[in-house]
This record gives sequence, C-alpha cells and structure tokens, in this order.
Amino acid sequence: MSYLDKIRYKSRLKKFNQLLTLLKPTSSDKILEVGVADKEYSSVDNFLIKSYPYKRNITALGLGNLSEFRKNYPDISVVSYDGRVFPFNDKKFDIAHANAVIEHVGSYKSQEAFLKEIIRVSKRGMITTPNKYFPIELHTKTPLLHYLGKEKFDKFLRNTGRGWASGEYMYLLSMKDLELLIKRTGLVNYKIIKNYFFGFVATFSLIWYGE
Repeated sequence: MSYLDKIRYKSRLKKFNQLLTLLKPTSSDKILEVGVADKEYSSVDNFLIKSYPYKRNITALGLGNLSEFRKNYPDISVVSYDGRVFPFNDKKFDIAHANAVIEHVGSYKSQEAFLKEIIRVSKRGMITTPNKYFPIELHTKTPLLHYLGKEKFDKFLRNTGRGWASGEYMYLLSMKDLELLIKRTGLVNYKIIKNYFFGFVATFSLIWYGE
C-alpha cells in the first residue's frame, strides 16, 4: 500500500467507525451505498463494501452498468440509475451512506436534490465530503489554487492537463455551504463532524437520524 493509500485508509477507517458508532447498524439493517466505483483505482475504493460484515444487506446504487463491480461483489444487490431521482420508496433503507459523492453530482441545485433524495429513502444515514477550504484540493493534489474560485481553478486545471476535474465533475462545499444545503432539506436531527488532518479540517461527515 502506497503512503497516500495509507493516509486514505486511515481517513476512511475513521469515517467507517463513525458510521458504526453513531448509526449503530444491526445485522438485519438494510444499507444503501450510493456512488460505488465500478473500476477500483486503489485498495481503499469501495471501502464500506469491503469492510461491512453483512454484505447481503447492502444495495449499491451507481451510474452505468457497473459490470466490474457486479463481478467483484456478487453478494451485493446492484441498482443502476441516471444520477437524479433514487429509484426507491421513502424510508426503504435503514441506513444510507455516500462517501465523497455529493461534490461530484453537479452544481448547488443538483447537490440539494441529491441530499434530499438520500435522506428521503433512508431512516438515518451519513455522507462525507471534502472541505472546500482545506489547503490542498484533494482530488487533484493542488495546493491553494482552488481558493481562487471555481472558474479560475477550472481554467488552471484545463491548462495543466487535469481538465477531467473541471466543470460538472467537482463543486466543493464549505461548512457554510453544507449547512445551507441541510437547511433547504428541512432536516433537523443531524450532526456535522469535522475531520482534521494536520490541524486543518479536511473533510466533513454529515450524520442524520430518524425523527
């Protein structure tokens, strides 16, 4: 495991333990994992899928056919969708989880819709997302330049061969942004955990509970 993957492993293990401690899943709880990776580029991809002991209770929701994921995880129920309305009834799942997904669903309006949907289909749940104001933009490993604003940062990414991370691919959230999104969903029973790295808030964990 590379040094970077070791850091990612510790971060994802910490968040996985937050889910276990704060949401207390049981052996019969139905879990929705949103935004699974079809092709895994590191050993920590699909971390909850690999770590959760009751795999037959998990439904994975993602884009595309997810053929490689289906082959690698035959015990997991897989549902493909178009990235908009979740194809499930209200409160179908005991717990919903999405790690570092909301920053990739599109602009603020799309993020609001995503958050409303994942809350709608779950009794309780957790999402995580990077902090917009962490000194290093975690997807591109670029220091500080994302502080210039999305338009200028996107231009820099395109000019340096990292255009894949520009445009609709990434809309980072600050604490204020996340709190405003939550307010617009009407969610009241929740907590936001700040996850630190070298003294800086690197990511946020949003945990919500049933009424």
